[in-house]
Amino acid sequence: MVSYLDIDEDILFPDSDGQPMADNTEQYEWIVKIKENLEIIFADDPQVFIAGDLLWYPVRSTLVSPVAPDVMVAFGRPKGRRGSYRQWNEENIAPQVVFEILSPKNTKAEMSRKLEFYDTYSVEEYYLYNPMRCRLQGWQRQGEHLREIIPINDWISPRLGVRFIWDKSSLELYRPDGEKFLTTVELESQMRQEKQRADKEKKRADKEKKRADKEKKRADRLAERLQALGLSLEEE
Repeated sequence: MVSYLDIDEDILFPDSDGQPMADNTEQYEWIVKIKENLEIIFADDPQVFIAGDLLWYPVRSTLVSPVAPDVMVAFGRPKGRRGSYRQWNEENIAPQVVFEILSPKNTKAEMSRKLEFYDTYSVEEYYLYNPMRCRLQGWQRQGEHLREIIPINDWISPRLGVRFIWDKSSLELYRPDGEKFLTTVELESQMRQEKQRADKEKKRADKEKKRADKEKKRADRLAERLQALGLSLEEE
């Protein structure tokens, strides 16, 4: 008799659940901003895997439905392409940090199920942000369960080193080096400004060098004239 576990894993545990990554532009922008800034923070660490909207199968069983966190971070797992995160193929390491960005379609029941899922399957930190209402919530594992982080404003993630600055009108995230999370457009603009400053400084330095070279040539010519007259700059 053939066990269902002998069937191709790709059939039992597909890489897609047919659901869209985001329901609106604001939700998508937040997902991308968080994911890409985390990629920047851990760019030099080959053992930190970061993904957006990737199906996570915590156990090798079709009885447990997977979830797709908007952003997940798995420490101790190598970077690289994955169609899904099948935990039994990842040394049984669960993502330690997950983010969810609410959309109008998300229901309380759905988010309660996700919280229960993350609590059951060993997530250490869970952050939930509602951009429509500018509401941030966070949970940290304490002992066996996730407990809500209160207060959440000015909270620093133990795993990520990311600081959350939140009030009822805005949310800003800061990297461990103090730099603010920026969108791709903002990062590009910042790089352009830095390049313009560098180009301006180079032009200033080149101009100063030309002035110094010109002054040196003038001094050399004067020294040659004086030497021809049998004098020196010191004697003069």
